[in-house]
Amino acid sequence: MIDTHKAVMIGCGYVGAATVFALMQKGLFSEIALIDVDTSRAEGEAMDISHGVPFTGHTYIHAGTYEDVENADIVIITAGHNSKPDESRLDLTERNVAVMSEIIERINAHHFKGIILVVSNPVDILTYVAWSLSGLPVNQVIGSGTVLDSARLKYLIGSKLNVDPKSVHAFIIGEHGDSEFVVSSRANISGIPLRELCDPSTPNCISGFCNYLSELEDIAAQVKNDAYEIISRKGATYYGIAMAVTRICEAILKNEHSIMPVSSVMTGEYGIEDVALSVPQIIGARGIEGHIPYRLSMEEHSRLHHSAKILKDILEKLHIPLRKNKIK
Repeated sequence: MIDTHKAVMIGCGYVGAATVFALMQKGLFSEIALIDVDTSRAEGEAMDISHGVPFTGHTYIHAGTYEDVENADIVIITAGHNSKPDESRLDLTERNVAVMSEIIERINAHHFKGIILVVSNPVDILTYVAWSLSGLPVNQVIGSGTVLDSARLKYLIGSKLNVDPKSVHAFIIGEHGDSEFVVSSRANISGIPLRELCDPSTPNCISGFCNYLSELEDIAAQVKNDAYEIISRKGATYYGIAMAVTRICEAILKNEHSIMPVSSVMTGEYGIEDVALSVPQIIGARGIEGHIPYRLSMEEHSRLHHSAKILKDILEKLHIPLRKNKIK
């Protein structure tokens, strides 16, 4: 793995710019290069964000080219099209697959050996495409997956129970989309399972949260809808995902071995192969350091397979070939 602290951001829209800003504040990289099809946009964002460097640790932020990937640790991809009026999800996916294919081709031309972090949507499909075309090992191609979804879940549960969200331990897994779901059987508050904390037959039942399965489903639905609500009010979501991406980068650069529900190509975990989706993974210097054997209930196992099937059906419609050499 390349021993520098350099990132390349490909795509300087709302998400890309907000992420570079968050990374600069965190001081994780000594250099961040910005690439966009609109060169002036990349230059403007680099100039604007650089003016905040005197208030933080030093980070060299500049508009770059694909040559910058040669000595980068992490390439973050946020580039992609927004949906057009009346455009189907499949049509939008096809357009963004074309964008991702071109990006990976240009990255490959510079023999990049670091970690690719895909943020563009649909993130699971594009994570698979990036892995398939890059030739990199599975552990070095990561999608932001349901990291932000899980953070929203923790925030909402914490608000409901009036506890610090950092004390809430719960994941949303599967597709980053309509088929994602909460692993309710494992949700807990500082080690106390929600099913015990919220058992209506005990005096410990928290008012308004006794039927925790129903409450969790309601919260999960709110997690899915929050993005649409934000978009309807301000046109786009970018601060939350910027912080999620920054958190993933931090775990990689500091070799934390933190556990996060990132999207990655499955190689037999839970009986699923040849599709990228989110399950809890150990994140460190090599990207995905290992898989956490997260025990699911029978219903949750079935829902994960349902989510995988939805994504596989999309891959088949797009005629994206399966890559056989999963690990190098």
